Amino acid sequence: MSVTPLAKAETVLHNVFGYQSFRQGQSEVIEAILSGKDCLVIMTTGGGKSLCYQVPALCFEGITLVISPLISLMKDQVDQLLTNGVEAGYINSTQTIEEQQAIEQKVISGQLKLLYLSPEKVMTSNFFQFISLCKISLIAVDEAHCVSQWGHDFRPEYTLLGGLRKTFPNIPLVALTATADPTTRFDIIHHLKLEDPHTYLGSFDRPNIRYTVQEKFKPVDQLIKFISSQQGKSGIVYCNSRKKVEELTEKLSARRFSVMGYHAGMTVQQRETVQNAFQRDNIQIVVATVAFGMGINKSNVRFVVHFDLPRSIEAYYQETGRAGRDDLPAEAVLFYDPADYGWLNKVLLEKPESEQRQIEQHKLQAIGAFAESQTCRRLVLLNYFGETRQIACQNCDICLDPPKKYDGLVDAQKVMSVIYRTGQRFGLHHIIAVLRGLNQQKIRECQHDSLSVYGIGKDKSQEYWISVTRQLIHLGFIRQNIVNHSALQLTEQARPILRGETALALASPRLSFSATAYVQKQQASKRYDKDLFARLRFLRKQIADKENIPPYVVFNDATLQEMAEFTPTTADEMLSINGVGERKLERFGDAFLTLIRAHLNRE
Repeated sequence: MSVTPLAKAETVLHNVFGYQSFRQGQSEVIEAILSGKDCLVIMTTGGGKSLCYQVPALCFEGITLVISPLISLMKDQVDQLLTNGVEAGYINSTQTIEEQQAIEQKVISGQLKLLYLSPEKVMTSNFFQFISLCKISLIAVDEAHCVSQWGHDFRPEYTLLGGLRKTFPNIPLVALTATADPTTRFDIIHHLKLEDPHTYLGSFDRPNIRYTVQEKFKPVDQLIKFISSQQGKSGIVYCNSRKKVEELTEKLSARRFSVMGYHAGMTVQQRETVQNAFQRDNIQIVVATVAFGMGINKSNVRFVVHFDLPRSIEAYYQETGRAGRDDLPAEAVLFYDPADYGWLNKVLLEKPESEQRQIEQHKLQAIGAFAESQTCRRLVLLNYFGETRQIACQNCDICLDPPKKYDGLVDAQKVMSVIYRTGQRFGLHHIIAVLRGLNQQKIRECQHDSLSVYGIGKDKSQEYWISVTRQLIHLGFIRQNIVNHSALQLTEQARPILRGETALALASPRLSFSATAYVQKQQASKRYDKDLFARLRFLRKQIADKENIPPYVVFNDATLQEMAEFTPTTADEMLSINGVGERKLERFGDAFLTLIRAHLNRE
């Protein structure tokens, strides 16, 4: 009896990759590719995009080309494929000519099943001469949003990849990305010349990630408090400048956190050192600019903190998506100050007027609205990507700790009165200092300590008044004049508030919300043996160091948790654990089975 293509794919999934079944969307994409169709795959980070082309690659006779702009991802994925017993390689700018030629010979002789390439390499005449000697069965274009100027990481060289269709007219081409709004999706199909593609649009939801926005009061202290609550778990902290990366790394190191910095101003060797240390769990935290993380396949990142506001929802979504790729609980925390928004907007306005600038302004406004939203964070994200939902997620700061309303008229009048009496020429922090009656040199020089409004808000903290003032800005009663050093000025809408002619409900200032207690409660409900899990992780680290590979390449955290829950003691039982394939069982199974048996006997 003949085996169907999908049945063959399921055998590859189980025997090579160790998974019991396909995730949602994978089987229909794989079936379309195996039937020779082009595909456009929009699948969330950690949703299993790679398997959509890796499994067909092992079902086809020839070689699969994977085009990716992410050099770190190439090495990472090739390492994982080799660990699973799949012959794969990559060609990019980090290699010598001799190393590249050696890989090319392997490809020509048919030894490799997957070859990873950068888009720059693909667009050379040498590439077409070399590839004409090979049997190509499938072409995969990863991070396909880079083809569109509406994508958050537009790369002009990606638009040239449409030329592959002319060279390989009868070979299926699959484009994959985690982030693409409707306009970007249209651009991908157009520029890559996909022919009547099978389109899979998966959910953008990552339910295991908790989204939290904290107002920036004392950001370094807030960050230290949050990281301390993570108890040594892996995380990334994103900053918008190299200088801030270096300063923050220094401050965290001084507090004895296991941390290294990463930015584009470092040498290639320095960046590789940081990346390898993070991937191998030798450090807990990387403080980085957005130069870090593209293509990092590390599955056990438990938190991502944005110390500064990202430039778009797409960037925020992709960067937070580096947490919880193993589907276990993870946190995404954004520290937000409207001044960050004002600075980013000012930088944009200094650029020449163009369509691209308008696009960037549109995206910046969207992330600003997200940060200032009083509704479920997840709904804001999903609706932005066109995934219409109305039911709140119960896993973000807004849902877990809904804003409580109070009669804010008197507080608003106090803030507005100080702004008015000081001449509408001063920024947020000076206004609050006057409001609280602080003894500051600038206040004395301006004689603001003699005003009738001096100290009328001394009964409340600085954080309290920052929250109230920001709400008044969000509601349109106060504006920040970016041109005039972000001076606070009253709008026409402030008049009835000052006169007490209308009611005003404000959200009670949220000064200390933390989802940590919720996380701990959720994790307490997990049924796996925590002591055994810790022992399995220690064994994994020992094996990874000996094999010179990242720990998650051995087994990810989700696989170890399943072992700690079901405690397999035989090879067959171990193969029923998700993430344990035949090659990994052969290489690592005995050590883990021995540890589990010893643990059970000890009990």
